[in-house]
Amino acid sequence: MNNFRAENFQLEKWLPASISVADFIAFLAALAVLAAFLAVWNALRTNTAYERRFSVIAQRKESLRQSALATPRRQQVRLTPAGLMNDAVKRLNLLRSKHATEARTMLMQAGIRSRDAMVRYLFARVSLPLVFAVAALIDAYTIHLLPIPEKYRFLGALGAAVLGYLAPSIYLRNVISRRSQRMQKGLPDALDLMVICAEAGLSLDATLNRVARELESTWLELAEEFGITAAELTFLPDRRQAFDNLNIRTNMASIRGVVNTLLQTAKFGTPLANSLRVLAAEFRDARMIRAEEKAARLPALLTVPLILFILPTLFIVLLGPATLNIIDTFSGNRSGPQHVSIATHSGDGNESSGAASPETTKTNAPDTP
Repeated sequence: MNNFRAENFQLEKWLPASISVADFIAFLAALAVLAAFLAVWNALRTNTAYERRFSVIAQRKESLRQSALATPRRQQVRLTPAGLMNDAVKRLNLLRSKHATEARTMLMQAGIRSRDAMVRYLFARVSLPLVFAVAALIDAYTIHLLPIPEKYRFLGALGAAVLGYLAPSIYLRNVISRRSQRMQKGLPDALDLMVICAEAGLSLDATLNRVARELESTWLELAEEFGITAAELTFLPDRRQAFDNLNIRTNMASIRGVVNTLLQTAKFGTPLANSLRVLAAEFRDARMIRAEEKAARLPALLTVPLILFILPTLFIVLLGPATLNIIDTFSGNRSGPQHVSIATHSGDGNESSGAASPETTKTNAPDTP
């Protein structure tokens, strides 16, 4: 075998027949240029992950902008009941009226805190009068479920419209009343827990958070209010504003007493546990007094059902037989027959009959047996 020498090396023998030496050199030059470009790009690109992520977000933002500009028509908005209500309320400009402020306060006191609650309430105040009036007119002309005379149909429709206007507020007031009663019943237990937490050395924020967690299973409304107050005490710059918001959300005299006690304690440095213990005892005594008042009113309240439902049946059972006997006596219905039929036999074998009274029978009877 001949030894390999550099002067005997020929590149044409190693290349395919379709590739010349000039093509091979041009290919190597292109690879060199590509390697140089990649090296420069790698040196100039961002090194940190944050910068790379930021560049990706910027590119995504630019692509979204370009796609939005390239879209010829706006996408069709999906119609929903909440969206229709919102549009109607905005067109009528109800969100800036005094009813909106009143509605916001009443919804907070009722514990309804959804985003669309006020819109639905205002829409109900506007739409229910029309719905009730139309329903009353339809009933008056077709179904006749309500006993409304024919000449008072429009008055009935007007009354239905007024009822539809007042129905949302009446419903909210009932919800507020029931919620206030539940919070009033659970307030002494909450104050007892606050006394324990204060004696254990917890701060006011930690005390409210702890009481809110403990009351979730028994008095949910009170736990919710205390939890919101604890969050506001943490984030609001003025702590008094948090307690004012609690008074607005509850609108209860007992809660205002607790708030005043907490503010007085924070201002003058009086012992919190002793003040809360006194308040808890007062509220518990007040709850017992209300229970005794209800028990004392019970005989007076039972008088009306007694007169309407029990006494009439008692009179019927006792006086019914005597009344029937008196009626029979005065109508002449005595016991015994009033008329007697008499059959007589004549000598020729013919039979005749007639009616006579008992006195006539006695006088005409023969002496023979």
